[in-house]
Amino acid sequence: MRKLLLLGLTSLFVVLLAFEGLVRLRQWQRYGTTLPTYYRFVDDPESGLRIPEPLSSVGPIKINSLGFRGPELKRPKPPARVRVAFLGGSTTFCAEASSFAATWPELVLAGLRADAPELEFDAVNCGAGGFTTAESRINLERRVAPLQPDVIVYYEATNDLTRDARKAAIAVGLYEARERDHARLGDWWLTYFLVEKNLRQYLEARGGEEHKLNVEPRELSRGFEERLTELLTSAKQHALVVAIATFAVRMRPEQTAEVQRAAAASALFYMPFLDLPSLLADYAEYNRVIRGVAHALDVILIEGETSIPGDREHFADSVHLRDPGLRLQADRVLAGLLAAPAYRQLVEQRRALRAR
Repeated sequence: MRKLLLLGLTSLFVVLLAFEGLVRLRQWQRYGTTLPTYYRFVDDPESGLRIPEPLSSVGPIKINSLGFRGPELKRPKPPARVRVAFLGGSTTFCAEASSFAATWPELVLAGLRADAPELEFDAVNCGAGGFTTAESRINLERRVAPLQPDVIVYYEATNDLTRDARKAAIAVGLYEARERDHARLGDWWLTYFLVEKNLRQYLEARGGEEHKLNVEPRELSRGFEERLTELLTSAKQHALVVAIATFAVRMRPEQTAEVQRAAAASALFYMPFLDLPSLLADYAEYNRVIRGVAHALDVILIEGETSIPGDREHFADSVHLRDPGLRLQADRVLAGLLAAPAYRQLVEQRRALRAR
């Protein structure tokens, strides 16, 4: 009996080990790493932010010495060079892209270079997972402004919505803040990490409708409007051209409830206290705020978030884009910049400077 038990336990261990190997192989093939997270964070003593670890490398993700995704930047910036800074969260960082060249900021940069091949361009991908407008403002003022950006493009909304909604849910006892988003066991056992993540995502997305947050979207968005105004006001002080893009999500009003639920799965994982109609209304409200603040501050507004189809081909989850979605995101940002008088004026100024 003892031998049979030992044999069974040994067999189970071998099966689990083999399965873990297959899971890690899949993780490596998809993301270039066997870690649960795509890249590592460290505390930045200068800004107080948690930023990508400088000089780290995970698969296609390479962080420069300043803690930004991408190559090293020439400092000080050459006078005739056009430097573009892309601010935002993980949807700007683009960990889901198959390569650095496939990220939407790099695709936009390539388009700007093609439009004015006689000029020098470079870019700073200032996005980082979890950054809201508050972190992006600190990021801009402490880390990005010294790099002398000429153009600033901002893209983010879901992190602000998540924090605003969680704060409201905590106030009425519908949510308890977690120190970690997964158990420590998942730090070294990838299979456990993925099972826990997907099980929690499924259970929280299917949670009872009787325990949902009942707050008007406008009430949630007031803090976002104030923070976004402060961020874009600061951006205008540090760059000649400032643009903001409306936020794209996979969930759409015309989808069936079942399709909406699948499209909203990762969003509901972070905001399980929202139902599907509330989530739709809240994303629409935050885009309304983006449009309103852009008009009020006279910055370039980039529309067309629904030009990216809300399906699995274009979205990796509720908000993060796969390569086809990243291409369409880049197309709308590029078109918005190239059509803007402020950007055309900047290009002409640099052409004149280069001609001297």
